[in-house]
This record gives sequence, structure tokens and C-alpha cells, in this order.
Amino acid sequence: MESLNRMAIELVDEALDYAEELNIGGFDLENEATVLDFGVEFDGGVEAGLLLTEIQTAGMATPSHLLGEVDGTSIPYVELTTDQPALSLLCSQKAGWELATEDFEGLGSGPARALVAREEEFRRVGYTDAFDLTALAVESDELPPASAAEQVAELAEVEPSSVFLLAYRTASLAGSITSAARAAELATYRLTELGYEPNDIVSATGRAPVAPVAADEETAIARTNDALAYGGRAHLTVRKDDDVFDSIPSTAADAHGRPFAEVFDDLDWQFEEVPADLFAPAAVTVDVLGGPTYSHGETDEELLVESFDL
Repeated sequence: MESLNRMAIELVDEALDYAEELNIGGFDLENEATVLDFGVEFDGGVEAGLLLTEIQTAGMATPSHLLGEVDGTSIPYVELTTDQPALSLLCSQKAGWELATEDFEGLGSGPARALVAREEEFRRVGYTDAFDLTALAVESDELPPASAAEQVAELAEVEPSSVFLLAYRTASLAGSITSAARAAELATYRLTELGYEPNDIVSATGRAPVAPVAADEETAIARTNDALAYGGRAHLTVRKDDDVFDSIPSTAADAHGRPFAEVFDDLDWQFEEVPADLFAPAAVTVDVLGGPTYSHGETDEELLVESFDL
């Protein structure tokens, strides 16, 4: 299998080449690591968000942007498809790196995770990457400093000058785009958390509305999660039948039906306290190769209207 980081770096080069057209910025830190600003101080945009999604999935998933509606109001959606869900979604796109130093905190996703490969997904998939350049998308309301790049370099066992950090706020267009692109990833992850073998998931497609960009990070985090849990749909093609498919969608969660803003408020915004089964698309269809098709869950446009302030 081709290196996830090698494929992602080719897309990072594209972002650098067309930074002005994408409304993003790039600069070097004092340790020669590179930061690309997709939506912190720069505006970014739809195309920037789609390219960032491609980088997060190491170029092994295809995102697209289309116009749909929520309760009669025109709202853009992002759809993402991959025939390598274990690698592109679990080993790359999943936001599994809590990047924390003395002067910075951010949530990391992307192929840099595969160079470290400490998460359970990598053991189950049977994949560890090796490459001398790496990219990590960092969701934070501030730009990552040199200390963040040094942490990535140390854990990924590369030089700081080989690290590319792709920064964006949740409350940015890139933040809304990349979040909406996670419906397939959340469905895939949820299924594996229920005990299903990740390498038996043949393909995955997800679609979710792009949440209107909020004025602050907390509102943005709540909206983007609502977009997935109440407006997201996913389709999985799998090799083996199982009795856990009805537990994939967010509708199976006890906390389902409440906007994420309320859930977060009740938990004092301690994200680790949020029930994990709520982080899933609202509706999921599972096709078993040569077997039955299952459909579970449903969307809730009324809640989205409230969350999006439509």
C-alpha cells in the first residue's frame, strides 16, 4: 500500500501552489515547520475546505459540494465516498490526536496519525506508515506554534522541517466543510466500536449539511455536530452480516433528540463526557455483499432549523 503521508503531501504541495486562489496562507515557524492557515486568520473557502478534506483522508476519498435544503431553505451539503474506508477514514481522517503543549491546544486529524500508530484502529486495520514528511490538520482557534510542530515531529519520528500543520477554526468555512465530510467516517468508526472488523467494510459514503459559520467556537462546535447527528446520512457496503447495524446511527443514543449545545452545557463543555454513541450520522444504510440491506435511523430537520438559526 502506498504511504498515506506521501499521498497527502502531494495535496499539501497543491495547497501551497494555489494558496492565493484558495484564500489560505502559509508560513514557516522558527523550527522550519510549515503552517498552512485554512481558516484562522485567513478566510479559506469551499475549495479550501474540500482540499483540506482530501488531505485529511490522504487523497483516498472523494469529497464533493452540492446544494440541498433543510426544511425548504437552501443549504450546501458535502458528500464523501471512499473504497478504502479503513485506511482513509480510520487511519487518517479520524480526529484522534489531542495536540497539547504548554502554549497550545488543538485537535489533530490526518495521516500524521499513521506514523505514530498508537491508536487501536491501527492494530485492527494492520497498518503503520513510514515516510519522511507528514501532515496534520489542526482544529483550533489559534495558529499552532513551534512547540506543536515539535511534538508532532517527535512522535512521528521526523524532522520539524518535515512537518506541515494545516490550521483551521471550527467557526470557519473550512471547519464547516470538513466537519460535514465526516458522516462516513463516523459511521465507519461507530461500526468498528461495536466490534465489527474494519477491513470487512468495503466502501463508505456519507453526506451532511454544511453548518452556517457561527460567530464563536462553542456555537460552531455544537452546530457542526448537530449537522452530523441530525442531518447526516451514511451508506456502508460490508462483507459480513451482523446484528449491530441498528446501533450505528445517532438515533440509537439515549441522548439523541437534544441539540449538542444543551448536551455540552450540561457537561460544562467536557467533550470526553459526551456519550460516544451520539457522535454518529442520523441515518445509516448497510448493504451486505450478497446479503440483505438494512436501513436505520432518521434525520431531524426541525432540530437543524433551530441549531442553524434558519
